[in-house]
Amino acid sequence: MFTYTRRQRLVVVATATPTKEDATLKADSAAPAKGSSAAPTAVPVPQPVIEDEGIELAWPAPRPWAEVLLSKVADTVDDLGVIARRTFNDNVPGIEAIDRLFRAGKGGKLQLKKETQKPVVLVLGTGWGAHSLVKVIDVEQFEVVVVSPRNHFLFTPMLPSTAVGTVEFRSLLEPIRTSNPFATYLEASCEKIDPDKKVAYCTAAVAFEDGRRPQFEIEYDMVVVAVGEQPATFGVPGVADYCYFMKEVSDTVELRKKIQEAFELAALPGTSEEDRRRVLHFVVVGGGPTGVEFAGTLNDFVRVDLAKKYPELMPFVTVSLYQSAQSILTQFSGSLQQRAIQNFKASGVQVVLGVQVTGVERDFIKIKSKDSEEVQDVPYGLCVWSTGNAARPLVRDLVAGLPRQGKYSNPARPAAAKLAVDPYLRVVGARDMIALGDCSMMLGNRLPATAQVAGQQGAYVARMVNRGYSMGLGGMDTAPPVRVDPALGEVDTEGLRKLHPVDAAAISQQPKLTEMDLQAVLNNDSTYLRTPAGVSYYRKPFEFLSLGIMAYVGNDKALTQVEAFDTSLNVYGSLAFLLWRSVYITKQVSFRNRVLILFDWMKARVFGRDLSQF
Repeated sequence: MFTYTRRQRLVVVATATPTKEDATLKADSAAPAKGSSAAPTAVPVPQPVIEDEGIELAWPAPRPWAEVLLSKVADTVDDLGVIARRTFNDNVPGIEAIDRLFRAGKGGKLQLKKETQKPVVLVLGTGWGAHSLVKVIDVEQFEVVVVSPRNHFLFTPMLPSTAVGTVEFRSLLEPIRTSNPFATYLEASCEKIDPDKKVAYCTAAVAFEDGRRPQFEIEYDMVVVAVGEQPATFGVPGVADYCYFMKEVSDTVELRKKIQEAFELAALPGTSEEDRRRVLHFVVVGGGPTGVEFAGTLNDFVRVDLAKKYPELMPFVTVSLYQSAQSILTQFSGSLQQRAIQNFKASGVQVVLGVQVTGVERDFIKIKSKDSEEVQDVPYGLCVWSTGNAARPLVRDLVAGLPRQGKYSNPARPAAAKLAVDPYLRVVGARDMIALGDCSMMLGNRLPATAQVAGQQGAYVARMVNRGYSMGLGGMDTAPPVRVDPALGEVDTEGLRKLHPVDAAAISQQPKLTEMDLQAVLNNDSTYLRTPAGVSYYRKPFEFLSLGIMAYVGNDKALTQVEAFDTSLNVYGSLAFLLWRSVYITKQVSFRNRVLILFDWMKARVFGRDLSQF
C-alpha cells in the first residue's frame, strides 16, 4: 500500500497484490493517464478528508551528475539556436523604439506602455544571473527590459587581478547592450516593486546638471529579481569609512591607485620608518575565495614587480590576512586549506586565524582573539574588507512585504534577508516573480552564492519562458509553471494551478500503475492525473551542475576541487594554476574578452605589470 505525509514527499512503503475486490476500485480523480490499462468504469472512492494546512509538492529528488550534465548539454544546443536567430536580425531598437514603449504617467512619471504586443519581461540587474538570462531569452516572443545602475556585465572572479594590473578592467566587461542588442536597457535603480499591481518603480542612476533624476514606472508581465547583494560590514565601526571592498570595477580602480600611492609616499625623503611600516602594511579581512585571491595576487605584485622598482622599501612591506575561523577557504577540503596556508607562509603572507576585527580607524584596526577579551591596535596603510555580503534594500523590502516570506526569514537580521524560491525559482508568495543568484534562497536545496549557480539559474529561467510556460504564484502549494495551447481560447489558468489531494490508497488498488500514477504519488502532485488536453506543466525543476571550485593562492599556484560523476578530485600547485587559468579563459562570455585577457596575461608576463597611476 502507499502511505504519504502532508507537506513532505510521498514514500512507497509496500505494494500488495490487489484482490479481485480491490481491483474494482479506482482513484476518484480525472481520467487515467495515457497508456493506463485501468478500466473505464469503477466504483467511486470517497475523497479523504484533509484537515491540515494544505497540499504541498514534494521537493524534487536530485538526479545523478551524469544525467544532469547530458540535460545541460541538450539545453545549451537549444540556446545556441536562439542566439543564432538573433544574430542575423538587424532590427536593433533605437531611441525612437524605446520612446514608443513609454507614455506619460501620473505626476510626470513615465510609464511603460502595457499595450505593447509582446509580454514584458522585466530584468533587474546585470550580474551573472541576469546576464545569462538576457543572453538566452527569445526577444521575438518577449519585450525584454533590463533595469540596472551598471550598464555592463562584470566577470567578478578576476577582480583581484585588475587591482594590481595583471588584467585590465575593460577586459572583464561586456556591455549589456552587446549581450543582447534587442533588449531595452535603462540605466536606473528599481526602488520598489508592487507585486499585486505588477509595477516596478525606478529612478535614473544618472542625473541632469541641476540634479534631476528621471523617474518612471514599468508594468510587467514577469519580473526577474537578480540584483545580487552588497558588501556586509556586520556593524563593525569604521568599515564603511576606511575600508575598501571588491565588488565593482570602481572598487579595484581605487585599490590600484591606493597601492601605488602607498609606495610613492613611503619612498619620499623624510618619511619615518614607523610611517613606512604602517603605509606598507596591506591588510585583508576575510579568508574566503575573494580575500585569499586578492592577498595572493597582491603579494605577487609586491614581490615580483614592485620589488624591482622599490627594493629599499621591501623590508617594510607586509601583507596580512585576518580570518575569524580557524582556517581559510573553508569551502575546500581540509588538505587543500592547509596547502593554501603553507603556501602563504612560504611566500611571505602573514595569516592570522581565530581573530575578529572589532573596529577600524583611519590608521589602525582593532582586533580581538576569540579566546581573549584583549583588544590590539594594528597599524595599517590599506584595508580590504571581504567578509561576506548583505541584502540590498529592494530585497529587504520584498521579504518584509510578502507575508509568506516571513516564514523563511529572521526579522531580527534584515541584512541576511533572501527571497525564498521554489524548485522553479519562483518567489514564494509572489505572482510571476523570479529571483536569481545571491539574493535568492532555494528552500529544499540550499545552494552556494557563487557565479556558477547564478549563471545556470539565469539560463534555466530563459529556457522555461522561451517554451511558453507562465509562472503564476510561487510556492510549494501551487502547481508547476503551466503552458496552455492558444487554440483552447480562454482557460481558467488559476484552476489549472490548484493542487488537489492525491488519493494514494485508491491509486494503489489499480490493476496496473502507470508512470503518471507513480509520479503523482511520489511528488504529491495531482496535476499528473488532472492534465486536460492542450495543457502541459513544466516538469523540469532547476538542477545545479557543480563542476567544482577553485582559488588562486599566489606564487603561480592554485587550489582546484574538481567535481564530476559524484566524485571529487583535489589538485594543488602549478597544475591547478593552469587549470584555474584555463577555466577562467573559457568561461569568458565572449571571444573578445578571451582575446583581451590572453593579451593582458602575455603583457604582464613579458613586460611586468604597469605601475603608472593617473
